[in-house]
Amino acid sequence: MSVLLLALTAGAVIGLALGALGGGGSVLAVPALIYLLGFTPVEATTASLVIVTLTSVTALAGHARDGHVRWRTGLLFAAAGIVPAMLGGALAARLPGALLTAGFALLAGTAAVRMLRTAPATPARVRPVRAATAGAGLGGVTGLLGVGGGFLAVPALVGVLGLRMRAAVGTSLLVITVNSLAALSTRAGTLTGLDWAVVAPFTGAAILAAWDGRRLATKVSGPALQRTFAVTLLAVAAFMLLEAAL
Repeated sequence: MSVLLLALTAGAVIGLALGALGGGGSVLAVPALIYLLGFTPVEATTASLVIVTLTSVTALAGHARDGHVRWRTGLLFAAAGIVPAMLGGALAARLPGALLTAGFALLAGTAAVRMLRTAPATPARVRPVRAATAGAGLGGVTGLLGVGGGFLAVPALVGVLGLRMRAAVGTSLLVITVNSLAALSTRAGTLTGLDWAVVAPFTGAAILAAWDGRRLATKVSGPALQRTFAVTLLAVAAFMLLEAAL
């Protein structure tokens, strides 16, 4: 399979994940860029931030129109993570690629298990301190591991802040966008070294597929979305841990 076809296929999968699940884009994009397209871990995490930022903005617009974005909660959550995201992005360039890969996999696995064990949420009043604390932690992870944060934001919004799954999906896209932009600001110097002949079609396919993912989400129940998200994360985490150990 040609590199272009691989990039388009992987981009479509990432777009569907972000549009339907409000996360999982980076946790899928990073291994796809590394194992299918030959990017180094540092290149892959930077490229994933570009891809996920642009795709998340597209998906966010659709979810906002459907009324599934909790703007106040999302902005507070995201704002608390901006500085930690920038600090994490600066630190990432100093760490070994294998360590970043292993850390990425462990966090993905932990988030997946939590999602499988957490029952669908009932509406709850969001506490600002709790939202800010969770957002700061997520921002640090976003910058360090080059992820938009949706794969951790969705479990946090559901399990910690009590949002329903559909609201968590839409709100996580807002968080992803803000955190990814903050992390990218610390990696501006690495953007010129990316293979844009691969990144551009990858991003284009992801943006187009995000619209289909949003429509798909309206046809699937909240609990089913939650289980699908968790199982996808668990599978990717297991694969990446295996690769890191070999």
